[in-house]
This record gives sequence, C-alpha cells and structure tokens, in this order.
Amino acid sequence: MVERISKLLIANRGEIAVRIIKTCRKLGIKAVAIYTQVDASAMHVRLADEAYSLGSDPYSYLDVHKIIEIVKRSGVDAVHPGYGFLSEKAVFAKAVEDAGVIWIGPRWSVIEMLESKSITRSIAHSLGIPVVPGTLGPITLAEARKVADELGFPVLLKADRGGGGRGIRIVRSPEELERLFKVAVEEIKTSFGSDKVYVEKFIPRARHIEVQILADQHGNVIALSERECSIQRRYQKVIEEAPSPIITESERMKIYDYSIRFMKHIKYSNAGTIEFIRDENGNLYLIEVNKRIQVEHPVTEMITGVDIVEQQIKIAEGRELEIKESIYKFNGHAIEARVYAEDPNTMLPSPGIITWLEFPRNEYVRIDHALAPGIEISHFYDPMIAKVIAWGSTREEARLRLVKALSEFKINGIKTSIPLLIDILVTREFIEGKFDTQFLTEFLNKRKSPR
Repeated sequence: MVERISKLLIANRGEIAVRIIKTCRKLGIKAVAIYTQVDASAMHVRLADEAYSLGSDPYSYLDVHKIIEIVKRSGVDAVHPGYGFLSEKAVFAKAVEDAGVIWIGPRWSVIEMLESKSITRSIAHSLGIPVVPGTLGPITLAEARKVADELGFPVLLKADRGGGGRGIRIVRSPEELERLFKVAVEEIKTSFGSDKVYVEKFIPRARHIEVQILADQHGNVIALSERECSIQRRYQKVIEEAPSPIITESERMKIYDYSIRFMKHIKYSNAGTIEFIRDENGNLYLIEVNKRIQVEHPVTEMITGVDIVEQQIKIAEGRELEIKESIYKFNGHAIEARVYAEDPNTMLPSPGIITWLEFPRNEYVRIDHALAPGIEISHFYDPMIAKVIAWGSTREEARLRLVKALSEFKINGIKTSIPLLIDILVTREFIEGKFDTQFLTEFLNKRKSPR
C-alpha cells in the first residue's frame, strides 16, 4: 500500500538537513526542522516550513524522547534521520514506527541486526561473500591473543557496534595487544555502551570501496555505482569519488553481485551502502553495511542523475523502484571534497562566525552546505561544513574542475581545510589514482617534516 508523505521531520542539522529540505520542496512535502539553542539561526531552521526547539542542550539531537515528542506535536507523516546522530539507532527507528509515523530507512529490526558488525560478517560468510580473515563474533582478550597469533601481526581490533573510526586499533605485536584491547573496550563503552570487540587481519595498502544500494519493499534491489573512499584520516573520509579508479569491470560486477545478494537475503529496504576493502592483489572483502544515506552520496547522484533522497522517500511510501535495471548505468566521473572548519596545518577545529562567503560558479560543480554570512560554526558539532562535488566526462576533467572550484570557494571568519584538499588533489598519487587508506596519514607526516 502506498502512503503519501505530506509532512516530514528531519532529525538532523547542517548540510544534510538542508539537502533533504531541497528534495522535500521538489516533491511538495512540508519540511519540519528541529534545533538546539546553538542552532537557533542555522540555515536548516531558516529554510524549513516549521521548526521546533530541542532546548538548550547542544546534544539534544541524540534525545529520542524529545524528538518523538516533537514528532507527535508537529503532526508529521514521516521522519528522515539523515546521517550520523540517531540515523543508525534501532531504538530511534522503532520509536518512530511506534508513534505511527513512517521511518525513512530500513526497518528497525534490520538496523538492530546490522548494528553488529560480527552478525554482518557472519551473514556474508554464510552467503559465500568474502570477509576479512578474523573472528565472526566478539572475543575475549585470551581469545584475541590466540587469533592474533594464528592470523599473524599486525591485526585490527574493531568495535562490534558503532562507527566513526572509534574503537579501532592496529595491533602490531603481542606486547601491544593487552594494552590496546583495554583501550578499545573502554573507548567503545563510552561511545556506544558496548564492550564487544572482534579481530581482523590488518590489510596494508588497502582501498576502501563501497556500493550504493537502493531497495524497495517489494524485493527489488539495485546497485547504483561504487565509490572510492580511500582518502581518509583516522578512518574518516576526506575525499570520495565515483566510480573507483582502481576497480576493474569484473571486480565491479563482483561487488555489485555481492551487495545485491546480501541485501536481498536480509530483505533490506531503502538506501544503504555495502563497504568493502580491496587488497593489493585485488581481493575484495565485505566489512560492514551502512544503514542510511552516506555523506558522499552526491558523487553517485552526479554520475547517475538519481536523487537518492527522493528515492528514499518514495521507497518509504511503499512505492516500487522506477529503475528496473539491477545494475544502473553511470555517466562520467565525480569527485567530492569535504570542507572542514579546521586549521589546514594543525587539523585543529576552527569554530567561529562566518563573515564573508564567495561560492564558485560552474554548472558542473555542486556545493552542499548550510552556510551564510553571520552563521556560527560551533565547536559542539562535527567540523564538516560543506561538500564540493565536481563532475567531468573523465576523472581528470572532474579533478581539474574540483581544484578550480575549491580555489574559488572563499570563507572568511574561520579557517578551513580547503588548502589541504587542493594539495591532495594535485599530488601525483591522486592524479594517477595510486593511493590507499594510508596515503593521507603519510602525506600529512611529510608535510610536518622539516625540509
């Protein structure tokens, strides 16, 4: 049964909230914003049809009870969680559904199952989809010692639940294992309320590849494209692109097949992303599933012409996917650079008030942001303030357009990572597509070294 959404609450802030509002307007849906006192004059509040205060606590975007109260009071038909915050919390999805409101995402029971990376690994393994060698379930310190000896050092300790790079530690020797095991457990207890970790073999010089999936409630699943996400710092992505410059056509078909097979098996619906690691020999391993829209979704939109947020809303309404090809054709190349309110030399946050803005103007360049003169960039929230995405008929054309756009993007009042992003994009390694997940760490270390 198709349920038309006429009013939608966005349980998020910043650029993703603004991004969702734009699609709501396109579809004739009223957008409802929520905000904390810190965000009272934020762009997503200004643009929404209605806005409700969460109070003075800057972390109220994580308060399920407060948000559900607003959901009921505002009379919305649906809730879109964006990314981050509560977007992958089964308890929030269930609370929305229990309130009789449409949740724009996978069912809460699917989220709950996939919150465990161990369960995800076990499902993939049972389907014959390769996973990184390691344990299929959480382990004790004693078990970790045994498994690490069998796998050979270095190994990775990884949080069974959570994300954002927290709870991940590279263990390079038996002597480090006990200390780093305790550090990882304490970190994830604080961050995610869980103390479960598992062990994977550490894969050096890995490429981080992910596949964008759309799945409706009628069993139809499509792969839109893959994305390259190897330019990252502390497991946080900095530059992404689609398609990947390293993936061959046969590898592409393989990971599309893995992704579609996995999502069909678990009866997934809505947008989701399957993440893979590719080693130096071209072996591909499934590592986890992201159960929401991704920060980097614009590069996929740029090469496919598909509005992923629009598709999320239509799927949640119960509609069948209009796209019938299980593997969608893409056109050209797109690269995204995340702009952070950070000192490009020290990587330290640079909160403050924006005093002046100048955006690049190019029909092949898209900027997702929530910026305006007078807007305060607060230290309470993630320092990513914008995404600059460039399309080209070739990868090199997209790269050159992105470099030009970044050089023309002027922000006064705060420091930004724009100079660093340009420096990365003009390196020989990036131009040739010869980089891996260690590239940015090594690049930054070289920048710090005395010449």
